[in-house]
Amino acid sequence: MKKNIFLSILSGLLLWIAWPPTHYTTFLLFVALVPMLIAIENIIKSDLTKKGKKIFGTAFLGFFVWNTLSVYWVYNALKIIGAAAALPVSFIPYSLGPLLMATACWLYYRLRRVTNRSISLIGLVCFWIAYEYLNQSWDLSFPWMTLGNGFAITHQWVQWYECTGVYGGTLWILVLNILSFLIWSGLREGQNKALRLKLISAFVIVLTVPLSLSLYRYYSYTEQRDPSNVVVAQPNIDPYAKESSMPPRKQLDILTHISDSLGQANTEFFIWPETAIPDAISEDNIRSNAYYLLAQHFLNKYKNGNLITGAETYKIYNTQATPTATYDPRGHMYYDTFNTAVNIENSAEVQFYHKSKLVPGAEALPFPSAFAFLKPVFEHLGGATGAYGSQKDPGVFYSQSGIGVDPVICYETPWGDWIAGSVKKGAQFIALITNDGWWEDTPGKDQHFDYAKLRAIETRRWVCQSANTGISGFINQRGDVVQQSKWWVQTALKQNINLNTELTFYVLHGDYIAKIGCVLAVLGMLFIVFRIFKK
Repeated sequence: MKKNIFLSILSGLLLWIAWPPTHYTTFLLFVALVPMLIAIENIIKSDLTKKGKKIFGTAFLGFFVWNTLSVYWVYNALKIIGAAAALPVSFIPYSLGPLLMATACWLYYRLRRVTNRSISLIGLVCFWIAYEYLNQSWDLSFPWMTLGNGFAITHQWVQWYECTGVYGGTLWILVLNILSFLIWSGLREGQNKALRLKLISAFVIVLTVPLSLSLYRYYSYTEQRDPSNVVVAQPNIDPYAKESSMPPRKQLDILTHISDSLGQANTEFFIWPETAIPDAISEDNIRSNAYYLLAQHFLNKYKNGNLITGAETYKIYNTQATPTATYDPRGHMYYDTFNTAVNIENSAEVQFYHKSKLVPGAEALPFPSAFAFLKPVFEHLGGATGAYGSQKDPGVFYSQSGIGVDPVICYETPWGDWIAGSVKKGAQFIALITNDGWWEDTPGKDQHFDYAKLRAIETRRWVCQSANTGISGFINQRGDVVQQSKWWVQTALKQNINLNTELTFYVLHGDYIAKIGCVLAVLGMLFIVFRIFKK
């Protein structure tokens, strides 16, 4: 049993060592799951009782090690809702993901009991992909640890994400790990040489063919020239001072100053970070708001300029117009607050996008109908759980000249399918606004910026990231970082990017691999139930 625990922990450590932002170790993803599969195989072939329970516990341990070491910084980000509330909310990234991963392994064991190993391993791939899709689709979503994100550092290897999205990377990793496991099993079980050579050949082919195609695509890809001048600002304001001690007017002065330092007559877009305007603004009365007027005054010298900025906004209703609307007994009205991206231009036109992928526990109460009773508990602990409204569909901002922009706010970065939805509706580049200062100087800010490379490849769109502090910069259509800022530096960056209107296969078809995996996973579970009842 101790040997299996060691193997499980070894898998967790290998996955962590291979995970962004670590350089030069990504190749370990192709074998990191092998010790875990060996440990599961040892339990299956042992004389132990309650094998399913032992497999679940063994798998959970290794995946807990991987997740906790890779995203330990989440606790820093959650402290905004109060230290007492942050600890239980941390359960979502630290433990819930490993529980779902372990469930996929347990289902593999259950399928193994009613069929052969080959079919069961195919089932494991489907169960894993289904878990990842669930983990980006339900109210407790945390797709940060989707296996395909592991290539964010070595984006040159996965240029075919423009066809498959991140789930193509998950499939690649799982298949290579299973082939490695079968090769190892063949050596231990005295497998005949011919079959072993077939497995080794399959491993080499599955490794080298996608890699070769990707490298060819990377070096042969050429952007169509359609330039637009963009400035991203990084005001470097302490996130806690931003919400408390620093007046909003001073924050706007910093932003306008650093933006003016690089702005030029042909600059079409200025991008400011998430909640750059920290005071709550009424969306219905924004044109008379002092901060909005300051932003428009800043744009006066840039006649073709647009300002995309983060803001805290709210809407008031006479009735409960949305499920998230809160009743104010003093004003006898309902209201929604939003984490918003706003597009301001040299006209009366104002466009809003409400952050839709909200952080479970910190920005949204999971399963609000079932857990509404928990909202007062978080409020008592100093949190703001369930405070934000959202919108149902991806958004696109359009400039006066007709350029489409996909506004992405912080936590939404890992949702490739959501971002592809905006691109499908006309976005020609991606404006990613964030406030990574909550994470402090940890790998969180690096992972966030690295993941944006994958979105650039999937959509073949430039990514222009503006962080309050963290990393701001520009990523081209191949996923290359063209410019980036340093941590805890007040700066602005300027870049001529290329707009793109062509749609990739992934943009057109979305997460089709995940959906196919989910269908097959459900069929696998139904088959397990059928065989159990038949027996």
